[in-house]
Amino acid sequence: MSFKSQDTELSEILKKIDKGIIQLPDFQRGWVWDDLHLRGLIASLSNAYPIGALMFLKTGNQNIHFKSRLFENAEISNDNPESLVLDGQQRLTSMYCALYNRKPVNTQTEKKKPIKRYYYLDIIKSLDPDADRIDAVLSIPDNKILMEPGLSREIKYDLRTQEDEFRERLFPLNLVFSPTEIDDWEFYYGEYYGLDPAERRRLQLFKREVINNIRNYQAPVIELGDDVPKEAVCQVFENVNTGGVALNQFELVTASFAAENFQLRDDWYGVKDKDGVIIQKGRLQHITAAAPVLTKDDEGNCVFEPSDFLQACTLYYRYFEFINGGRALSCKKKDVLGMELSDYLHSADKVMDGLIEAAKFLQRQRIFSFRDLPYTTQLVPLSVIFAILGTRTQDSTVISKIAFWYWCGVFGEMYGGANESRYVQDVSGVIDWVNGGSEPDTVERASFHPSRLLTLNSRLSAAYKGVMALLLKTDCSDWISGEKMDFTVFIQESTDIHHIFPKNYCSRAGIPYNKCNSIINKTPLYARTNRIIGGVAPSVYTAKIVNNDYHVTADELKKNIETHLIDYDALVQDDFNTYFEKRTRALLDLISKAMGKSVSGISAEESMRIFGFTL
Repeated sequence: MSFKSQDTELSEILKKIDKGIIQLPDFQRGWVWDDLHLRGLIASLSNAYPIGALMFLKTGNQNIHFKSRLFENAEISNDNPESLVLDGQQRLTSMYCALYNRKPVNTQTEKKKPIKRYYYLDIIKSLDPDADRIDAVLSIPDNKILMEPGLSREIKYDLRTQEDEFRERLFPLNLVFSPTEIDDWEFYYGEYYGLDPAERRRLQLFKREVINNIRNYQAPVIELGDDVPKEAVCQVFENVNTGGVALNQFELVTASFAAENFQLRDDWYGVKDKDGVIIQKGRLQHITAAAPVLTKDDEGNCVFEPSDFLQACTLYYRYFEFINGGRALSCKKKDVLGMELSDYLHSADKVMDGLIEAAKFLQRQRIFSFRDLPYTTQLVPLSVIFAILGTRTQDSTVISKIAFWYWCGVFGEMYGGANESRYVQDVSGVIDWVNGGSEPDTVERASFHPSRLLTLNSRLSAAYKGVMALLLKTDCSDWISGEKMDFTVFIQESTDIHHIFPKNYCSRAGIPYNKCNSIINKTPLYARTNRIIGGVAPSVYTAKIVNNDYHVTADELKKNIETHLIDYDALVQDDFNTYFEKRTRALLDLISKAMGKSVSGISAEESMRIFGFTL
């Protein structure tokens, strides 16, 4: 990677920004600095303090075509900028708007309230060695009138004429890079004070020790050459731009496609009117409407991020390249960034349809909401597998193999780390397996040790969520109503995971915490049912359910509870050990069937040591 580093006059940089020679890449979105940060930056410049390095990308790279845009308030159109800013957008926009451009600066208060401001330096305070320089930087409303704070609403500064500026000894900072206008301002300032020698000396000292610090400021600039690869730009940006808008593959690909007049952001998020109302749906709206399990909040955001979608598209089109003798199957960052618009347009609809079918598959596996989704990362290969296989997934043999692979990924806990290589192995492996080949790597290598059940105690674990889904898949019913916990009822009844032997009871009975709080002692229950159970012994709450007016007989209650793989007799006798042993065996059998392989192959001694009984 070629780059050069040199100090560059700030005046030259701002001049190029004004002429559109230096612009921002399209992925640089949102100037967010508030008034206080902006005043602090001006104070640093006026003291000749360092403000950090700037980083530019030289244009002309044949492999990188980013749509560019002008800086805030810049107007000169230029379709061929020489450089794009990778790091320094906030600082450069602040300096350009406050010190170079004549328009009021569109900024905001610390509480995010939009305001318009002009900036001035107080000559007296700037020359006071005991004053903080930031106190000399004044932020004046765009009507040039600043009111006193509080209820008095008296005018503190009225700067609507140049004479007002002279009277208050306030220098307008948007003149600082215009030598002619500074000379004129200095001349009329002297006339205003009757050529008073003391005032002339003060102004000269102000220019020499404060204004010249800004006018002569040189900023360290690093410029990347026009031969750097796109992935290097992404990595560099991520390394240096910790305080700005986060950059990911989606932002970079958006900028690339925009150069070909395709708005990727609109394609994903939809088109909104000036009031923020969606007037043309994007893929996000189509996906969340068809797949509620992927919707993660009331605003309709999706657990499948746009960068995930691009990675899935890359996997899809590269798979067909690979099987037709082309490049190796890969979906690393550089592969995603190297995707052409034609590749995306060829893949996007297929992958979107595959993702929707994958979501339907998850619902059939009794994964009903995003918080119960074991791995969001596994959605990438899952959606591509459905996209590639298409209608073949309606075949029971095909869908069974996909289910085995899916649950092996969940209970083998294979999708918790770096996943690009696993995506590639599983997409090609599952397709080969469906076509009569050997098992994919995830199925072959996945294992579940029975002792893991004791450590599954919260939704932080994918396997914990997996056990809950498998229980729901057995058609378990609400204990009182007897309703099967399908999607509609699951959501409407605020179903959640609760203890079978309540925690309070376990604590009083001396039952070990790791057994009480493990997945073995938990099951999905309606919110109402859980409230009725409370914290008492199972013998007490089961009797309460039968004897009170809940319209459920003892036989019905037994039948309903047993759908949760619970030994009813042990439960109503408060026999925790028997209950725990039988449910452990039942859950291990459930996991074995889901994975298509045995998970209980441990010695009698080991199982006795771990559980207190032999599996």
